[in-house]
Amino acid sequence: MRGVQALRSLSLERFRGGVAAAAADFGKLSLNRTTVRLASSDSMTSPSVADEILTDEKFSTKIAILNRPSKLNALTLYHVTRLRELYTDWEKDPYVRLVIIKGNGRGFCAGGDVADVYRLGKAGKRAEGIEFFKEEYRLNYLIGTYKKPHVALLNGVVMGGGTGISVHGTFRVATEKTVFAMPETAIGLHPDVGASYYLSRLPGHLGEYLGLTATRLDGADMVACSLATHFVPSHRLEMLEERLGSLNTDDPAVISSAIDEYCDIVHLSEKSPLHRRQEIDTCFGRSSAEEIVRKIEAGLESGNPWYQETLDKLKKGSPLSLKVTLRSVREGRRQHLFQCLQREYRLSVHAVESKYSNDFSEGCRAVLVDKDNAPKWNPPTPEQVTSEIVDYQFSPVGEDLGGELELPVEEREPKIKQSSYAPFCIYIDALLLMRYRSEALWYASLEVLN
Repeated sequence: MRGVQALRSLSLERFRGGVAAAAADFGKLSLNRTTVRLASSDSMTSPSVADEILTDEKFSTKIAILNRPSKLNALTLYHVTRLRELYTDWEKDPYVRLVIIKGNGRGFCAGGDVADVYRLGKAGKRAEGIEFFKEEYRLNYLIGTYKKPHVALLNGVVMGGGTGISVHGTFRVATEKTVFAMPETAIGLHPDVGASYYLSRLPGHLGEYLGLTATRLDGADMVACSLATHFVPSHRLEMLEERLGSLNTDDPAVISSAIDEYCDIVHLSEKSPLHRRQEIDTCFGRSSAEEIVRKIEAGLESGNPWYQETLDKLKKGSPLSLKVTLRSVREGRRQHLFQCLQREYRLSVHAVESKYSNDFSEGCRAVLVDKDNAPKWNPPTPEQVTSEIVDYQFSPVGEDLGGELELPVEEREPKIKQSSYAPFCIYIDALLLMRYRSEALWYASLEVLN
């Protein structure tokens, strides 16, 4: 278990400590321990929609429950807005010391409901679709800078937007049912919700690989590469939840130790993509999407099936998305979370705008609406995606599209100086430290998981 505990040490360093002392309206608190229905702040919200975000409480622990199982808890504008309201209130409440989030049904959260964004665009309501991304990223930033411990119970599918409400938090608990992926390139989008921040900090070039290929990871994989901090068998989650609810503490060390009590030793499966670390680093360390493809094509002669499988995955993605994703992840290595989210917002808005390419609309149609899985990408190949097209995706959002994403950085991270990039000296030190820690974590994980 010492080796397993070593895998989780990084989570404690990410905790930003300091419980908010602002007074809360105690009369609004429900003192029973049963799940309660939340009334929407919008009087026009139907009861059925309001039921899709539930809460529970156990003494000083608040629990947010995603309750849209028929859609694998996919997030809409209502969901992200309501979650941000709850999290803001709980952070201000001095009686709340720990926040847990989980999902009902087979999935934790399958991501944002981009099919809804697609339909809004087709109905001439593009601004509403853009508003979803804005509110979602604000929620991601709130969780990434949360002043209280946060535990995400990742029992089932956790993809896309589901990672944005979990990976940025203090603790991420995976199970044998966990399935992680960032499949955005297959619908003409890009890994967002702060993915360019956490993918860029994974060992070697694993982040580029996951972002470009949409390769899936299981719970053991997530622990091995630090996307998850703990592995708890699903049949113990209810007991874990009760244990956490009884702690009455905001000490991350105590919380981590409590989760440890329910952990299990996990092993990488034979098919784990993490066994292909050498091939991943060799291919996805190349400077461009075209070079990555050429390197993989050259590997086909070796007879190693990984090369063909990886090439097939790349071909499913939008060529524009591949180039945008590669650049986004690499820019993320020298940026803070808020900068990554602001950049990703630009990419998402321009994807919806479709000035140079309608790949987002076409990808949603082919994969999520018509489900023929035969998108017609434009441009059709990476070679035809010009630097002008890529540069535009990273350009500032004009006022006609709602303007840039504003985040309360000075309020939540007063020690961070806002700039286009983190200072160069900090970037070098942080990158070296990240690499040393990642490599140490990687080799420690192999000792424990194999």
